[in-house]
Amino acid sequence: MLGNFDYSVILRSLPFIWGGMVLTLQLTALAVTGGLLLGVVIALLRLSPLKPVSWLAAFYVNFLRSMPLILVIFWFYTLVPKLIGSSISGFNSVLLAFVMFEAAYYSEIIRAGISSVRRGQISAAMALGLTKLQSMRYVVLPQAIRNMIPVLLTQSIIMLQDTSLVYVVGLRDFLTTADVVASRDNRPIELYGMVAIVFLVVCFSMSRLVGLLRRRYAL
Repeated sequence: MLGNFDYSVILRSLPFIWGGMVLTLQLTALAVTGGLLLGVVIALLRLSPLKPVSWLAAFYVNFLRSMPLILVIFWFYTLVPKLIGSSISGFNSVLLAFVMFEAAYYSEIIRAGISSVRRGQISAAMALGLTKLQSMRYVVLPQAIRNMIPVLLTQSIIMLQDTSLVYVVGLRDFLTTADVVASRDNRPIELYGMVAIVFLVVCFSMSRLVGLLRRRYAL
């Protein structure tokens, strides 16, 4: 079977498949950035001493984390245009869905990282004359970020893999473009094998980076 493996199919299709890879990378980068920024806000709201604010943020996190991502994608693809009263591109609707969904996970990682810093260190910093904001900036966050980075990278790997779900709204990501070529040329082994190798190399490399950071930042 492997003797009939046709590498030329992959080479001929590279420009088309590369377009799908660009979409996958763009979506991943934008979703991770937006998810982190929104996740920081939600994490701080969850740590707020105001109970209604904390409960509302907790409801947001628990609600989205209990939903399948594919369902969230459908929601934003079908409901957002109706709510804003105008059409929205498939890419923007999917990006919004990923940002909102990933923010729920990132917020918990960030909240856990901040909570991992001992309260005694915050009290000591404030006893030295630092304000709460300065204590957060100079004492809490440096330690929290060290604890968060490996887990944040792991979640970003999952995010990269989840981009393959955008096919449900008609977007042609890396996997979808490969599937189109495989169906057109009737060469599924070559195309799916190439996709598997690319994902394996990228995800394995990032996983090795996570392991390296875990060892480096281990107390």
